[in-house]
Amino acid sequence: MLLKASPAFSLLKNPTVENRVPLFSSLSCLKNRSGSGSGSVVVYAAKGATSKPLTSVIFEPFEEVKKEFDLVPSLPQVSLARQKYSDECEAAINEQINVEYNVSYVYHAMFAYFNRDNVALKGLAKFFKESSLEEREHAEKLMEYQNKRGGKVKLQSILMPLSEFDHVEKGDALYAMELALSLEKLTNEKLLNLHGVAERNHDVQLTDFIEGEYLAEQVEAIKKISEYVAQLRRVGKGHGVWHFDQMLLHEGAAA
Repeated sequence: MLLKASPAFSLLKNPTVENRVPLFSSLSCLKNRSGSGSGSVVVYAAKGATSKPLTSVIFEPFEEVKKEFDLVPSLPQVSLARQKYSDECEAAINEQINVEYNVSYVYHAMFAYFNRDNVALKGLAKFFKESSLEEREHAEKLMEYQNKRGGKVKLQSILMPLSEFDHVEKGDALYAMELALSLEKLTNEKLLNLHGVAERNHDVQLTDFIEGEYLAEQVEAIKKISEYVAQLRRVGKGHGVWHFDQMLLHEGAAA
């Protein structure tokens, strides 16, 4: 197949360049002698053409692709998509998946506690149910990313959470919210460790993923729950807990 180069290329319109230098290192070019007077140039493959590049531009796509082609695995059990993804990053992602699922499990246990008929704090039950779902979604997002990068998801054991959250001095609402704050800070610390692993392995894609999808959201969650803890400390264990619970129950209803 012949490739036509536009006469707008001023260098090709120079007769000396036309006769001496091909457009590509493995191609030669000749002036079109069809008699049309268009001044176009026909570029064609020529054996033994000079390897001097035109204005220092070298275009050898097949040489570049050949290097990457050798990296494509032939074994069916090996990922085809994996590229510059270290084993340490893969293991760190699986560890973070386990962290997210464990936190989700604790939040689910809190939901079950506050949803009891003899506790009946529906707002706190709603809050912890949504928190559990959010942490599970975080885990699933990490699983999708693991597959996207060519890693293998390896789920680990989940610890059995507490089933009772009542506290003699603090009460159940404040105790559960302080526990939630500690869990959010732990999750944030684990995410920062994951970010450090990505930086150590020069994985800019993983660092961008953690920064864009998790870190900012984690800071917001810590701030929000910190305010809830401060409010519950003010109201004590009495009637104020019910008003706080009602606030959580109807939060977002106006929107």
